[in-house]
Amino acid sequence: MDTRPINSATLAGSVIAVPPLARNADLTLNHAENGRMIRYLEQGGVTTLLYGGNAILNHVSLSEYAELLTLLRDNAAASSLVIPAVGPAFGMMLDQAKILAQFEFPTAMILPTRDPSTPVGLASALRRFVDAFGRPAVLYLKQDVLDVDTIQRLMNDGLISWIKYAIVRDKSANDPFLQGLVDAVGPSLIVTGMGEQPAIVHMRDFKLPSFTAGCVCVAPKLSADMLRAIQAQDFTTAERIRSQFYPLENLRDTINPVRVLHAAVQLAGIAETGPVIPLISPVDESHLPAIQAAAKTLRALAAQ
Repeated sequence: MDTRPINSATLAGSVIAVPPLARNADLTLNHAENGRMIRYLEQGGVTTLLYGGNAILNHVSLSEYAELLTLLRDNAAASSLVIPAVGPAFGMMLDQAKILAQFEFPTAMILPTRDPSTPVGLASALRRFVDAFGRPAVLYLKQDVLDVDTIQRLMNDGLISWIKYAIVRDKSANDPFLQGLVDAVGPSLIVTGMGEQPAIVHMRDFKLPSFTAGCVCVAPKLSADMLRAIQAQDFTTAERIRSQFYPLENLRDTINPVRVLHAAVQLAGIAETGPVIPLISPVDESHLPAIQAAAKTLRALAAQ
């Protein structure tokens, strides 16, 4: 596992996969199938893995957190960067920081919260987590919860490793907040965080270095090819590849992004993801044929 501090070259070097987390029937962690998922991504040219929302880490048990970190560390190749998530509850993230401090992960992402919070409180929570962890955190922006000046101060104080930007706009190219953020802190440590669909616009127009994605778990080589095409400013090729992800992404958007990806990875024959953790339910069986068809087609395209 790569434990070096993260910089702009690190982020630009790979699509950042956001995989599901495989569990056994009794909900314990499935070490073999999670390892299989990691190796599939690595073989497809993806060397950065972010375990967060698609892994449903907002519902992870504190008692299994050390086991999870050990699983990720032991299955990743020496050149692969693995980033676990914490929170979103404040008490949970502080308890997780004590466990994380015993490992060599260079950063961890704080999951966004829907619980009562304020911008000042969020900034304070991030500072306290970083103090306890001893390393900078990934800031996940999914809503306009922090202003640009606050983010800039946190970045200048060395508290932010990089930013996952996932605020949905009607038109990705028209985003004054993202432009203001880029103007304030530069684009090199901001990653577009909504998959392949807005990646071209965000990387071309705002100069962001890479993107996070869930469907990369089905077709890592294809997603990696898209990243390289955008970086080479071959937007025609990038757009052609992007369109191939649309059928599966459309199912994720219309049904549920986490639950559909969890099923798609298994239905495509990549890894046995097992049951989703309670508080979340699996997709309805009526959706499975469409998910399987889209996932298998995408995987076949990547193999061509």
